[in-house]
Amino acid sequence: MNGPHPLLTYFLDAADGRFPPADGQVTVLPPLAYGLECSVAFTAHAVVATALPAAEVHAQGPDGYGGSMAPDFLRHLAGPKGWVGVTDAVLVARGLSGPPRLPPRRDADDHPRVRYARELRTDVCVYGDERGFVTLARGLAGRRELSIELDSPDGASAGAGRSLLRAALTLVPAGEPVFAAVSPGNARSLRAFLAAGFTPLGSEAIVRPGRPG
Repeated sequence: MNGPHPLLTYFLDAADGRFPPADGQVTVLPPLAYGLECSVAFTAHAVVATALPAAEVHAQGPDGYGGSMAPDFLRHLAGPKGWVGVTDAVLVARGLSGPPRLPPRRDADDHPRVRYARELRTDVCVYGDERGFVTLARGLAGRRELSIELDSPDGASAGAGRSLLRAALTLVPAGEPVFAAVSPGNARSLRAFLAAGFTPLGSEAIVRPGRPG
């Protein structure tokens, strides 16, 4: 596919408050780059990026009311030998003006979060300080993505996560949207993102299909 993946437009529009119609329907788009596919749920509308024919997708009965995130549907999307990622909340914030407030960190290359980022994203860069580190990368459909890891989450001072995230936003050009995928069960992380000014957009699950043939 030449040019940006069409799913990127959905994310950028949602960041500006323009969401798909809340009609319960499912939009089917082509697969993502690097052999990945996904299901994204907005309010009462889902978007599925896959190599499967649209008719086969709709025959599985997904809908925009949560059905596109059902385990059985995601397993069908991935195929019997495919990998199904976790279901994450999708959040967005915007870059802040001012000089960058985090230096590069080169001691975290072997950290599981950095390795995971490099499995699913491109142009992964790591920044941080004594609080922890963040990764900035190109992720789902080419969007700019941010993740965070505190060096000592159990012993971190109150507000360390949100202050690190706010510092990370100075690494993004002012006004440019940056997205994050956060597990809803990680309440501490989710609270930090919300306190740092991130806004929920929907949910998503990434799959790496393994289908016969």
